Amino acid sequence: MAATVSDQLLDWYDAHARVLPWRARPGAPPPDPYRVWLSEVMLQQTTVAAVKPYFEAFTSRWPTVEALAAAPEEDVMAAWAGLGYYSRARNLVKCAREVARRGGFPETEAALRELPGLGAYTAAAVAAIAFDRRAVVVDANVERVVARLFAIDEPLPGARKAIRAAAESITPNRRAGDFAQAMMDLGSSICTARDPKCLLCPLSQSCEGRAAGDPAGLPVKAPKKAKPVRQGSAFWIEREGTVWLVRREGKGMLGGMRALPDDGWSARGDGTGEAPLAGEWEAGGVVRHTFTHFALELSVHMQRDAAQPAGAGEWWPLDTLDEAGLPTLFAKAARLVMA
Repeated sequence: MAATVSDQLLDWYDAHARVLPWRARPGAPPPDPYRVWLSEVMLQQTTVAAVKPYFEAFTSRWPTVEALAAAPEEDVMAAWAGLGYYSRARNLVKCAREVARRGGFPETEAALRELPGLGAYTAAAVAAIAFDRRAVVVDANVERVVARLFAIDEPLPGARKAIRAAAESITPNRRAGDFAQAMMDLGSSICTARDPKCLLCPLSQSCEGRAAGDPAGLPVKAPKKAKPVRQGSAFWIEREGTVWLVRREGKGMLGGMRALPDDGWSARGDGTGEAPLAGEWEAGGVVRHTFTHFALELSVHMQRDAAQPAGAGEWWPLDTLDEAGLPTLFAKAARLVMA
């Protein structure tokens, strides 16, 4: 089965590979490791459509890993705003600086794991795609393809060990990068989460899930737990065509990013409701935002012609607020007030 699957999938990929700005064409020499690494970090829990403009902006502004390594962290964080999971942006800078210090990316999966922010998946993906090293690359798309191909019906996350072993059994020694990307493309376009297009699938004859009659039922997912809902407040402090922004602490949620002042809400608890200025506050509405482990209801309070708040911050012109690099939560709050 292994040789049949890899050969059939690579033949399909040669004809149907997606054209993406970080990829080399099928069968071509591997692409620049910097572009592979950057794209893989950006793509974590984010869609290809969302990543494309960010990738193009980053590689235009910082075309090499050395250029990114030399960039101020606050500039990178601002350019990242909107992609979410901001710890990835901080690790991006740390990793770029370490790679620049070493004089380039290491080529093996084990050595790549030593770099800041590179987990098992990213290290395997970079090793396979950028260096054509045989590595077992399992993202959500690959997980779905393999669970169906081998009819692995143990619920996630318990099934992941069996899925990885099955993926190992079909990963070829040649064209490792193309095979990894072919699996990703198959999961993205054919073996989709809902309504898989089995009649178009190059692996349909080998698929045990299809033979069993319910490929869409795999992989089996454990019931989702309800996320706790936190309450917090943000404060829109406006004066003479500017708004007061603060820089969040370097560690923790949205660390190091510009933001509206808030009342200290966190993943573990509600905010205090305490405002940074005395006086009357006008209600500006409520923003709802979902994080990985909780949901937030953020009440926005406004004060115009305001006094200078205590503590560090900056008055940012309203007409260039989109250049401040506000994270999505606070960008939502700004849009609510400015609508």
